Amino acid sequence: MFKPVVTMVYLLLMISVPALAAVSREEAARLGKDLTPLGAERAANSDGSIPEWNGCPDMKKVPMAQLQSGDRRWDPYAQESALYRVTATNMAQYDALLSDGVKALLQKYPTSLYLDVYPTHRNHCAPEWVYEGTKANATRATLEVKGDNDGLLGAINGIPFPIPKTGSEVRWNTNLRWRGQSYESKSRQYSFTTNGERVLGSQSYQRDQFEAYRQDISLQKHAEQGFLNWLFLQFTDAPSFRAGEGLVSRDTDNYVQSDRKVSQYLVGQRRVRRSPNVGWDTPDFVNSGANFFDEVFGSPYTNDERYDYRIVGKQEALIPYNNNKIFALDEDGVFGKEHHQPDAIRWEKHRVWVVEATLKPGKRHAVSKRKFYIDEDTWGTSLMDGWDPSGTLWRVSLNLAFYLPDVPTQMSSYADLLYILDASWSARNMVYFDPGYQLKAVEMKPERYFSPSSLIIRSVR
Repeated sequence: MFKPVVTMVYLLLMISVPALAAVSREEAARLGKDLTPLGAERAANSDGSIPEWNGCPDMKKVPMAQLQSGDRRWDPYAQESALYRVTATNMAQYDALLSDGVKALLQKYPTSLYLDVYPTHRNHCAPEWVYEGTKANATRATLEVKGDNDGLLGAINGIPFPIPKTGSEVRWNTNLRWRGQSYESKSRQYSFTTNGERVLGSQSYQRDQFEAYRQDISLQKHAEQGFLNWLFLQFTDAPSFRAGEGLVSRDTDNYVQSDRKVSQYLVGQRRVRRSPNVGWDTPDFVNSGANFFDEVFGSPYTNDERYDYRIVGKQEALIPYNNNKIFALDEDGVFGKEHHQPDAIRWEKHRVWVVEATLKPGKRHAVSKRKFYIDEDTWGTSLMDGWDPSGTLWRVSLNLAFYLPDVPTQMSSYADLLYILDASWSARNMVYFDPGYQLKAVEMKPERYFSPSSLIIRSVR
């Protein structure tokens, strides 16, 4: 019964395109002109500290064979020097460029934490078919809303709302941002005790696939497959008491038409079971409960939305960017006792969308308000602040971005540091222990590869 229903939805969508268009054809015509093909402002800022976007950088010097093998990723800006340093002492001079959370971190660690700010490089770009998909989405993509659930109709192979009008549209853009198509990687997750000891939460092999970017898939086929978006498969091999665990999730881009499906393989029970609690403010067992599930990967927009979103505006901000230096560092190079090693993180000035989320009446979540700082070029969340129910700033997330010229893309919101201001801190996907698996771009698998049966087949305990 499912296929006829989604086919009818698709046909209704196509019939209603003029009335449901997200923006006019005149507005969409700005893409590729004064706006980049993905919707950012193409021009430089007034003083040139944010340069004009000029498409993909020159690829002549890129060590493509090294990158495609998954070995140590290349840092194209390793020889650059910082333009200036922001500290607790001089932060007032840069107040307009700093998020509330970053200012709070500088004040919490006044003698040891700082931001080294480097020249800005707007190197995020995509294949031509992604630009074409974004332009098509601009005039046909709409939000379908039913109760607290919503979802996309008419969006595939591109940014759904490159000229957004609402906070929800910006958040959907983060879910469907261009990050490439498929990767395999191995990384470690850590939490830190109050006396600075590192605690390994998990060491895992991961496979990520972005099904909404399967090239040439039609809107009808996408609907028939349940509006699949991000597919994720993870197997844990350390610490020893967790070795053998597995997790698979199948996210959709339409929570009215389809559900998010998450399954977990537990060694002790030797079976796969559905895990509907993987989301929102459930403590994340992948990293020993150091964070909430909806604080990873820049907080993906999911079903049963608990927040109302509004666009606060756009502004210039200092955000982590082009953080390829991380790929060559070990744990001691990335982590200190009280916080991350400030030399490990590269900061740049970019324009960001600021979106505020407030808890809907009657909904429950430990974080009552959030503020997202979303890079205009990648649509990835760069910074995220969270407030507790008393209105006190509580949680600060720094989301790193990595330049992957072999894809090409800026992999945004994949690794992050979370600081709980009245407690400790933690890190996800910051350390890549195996050089052969540093976000290695691979061919897409059939979507059925990301299924509970894969957990059973690969289980070793």
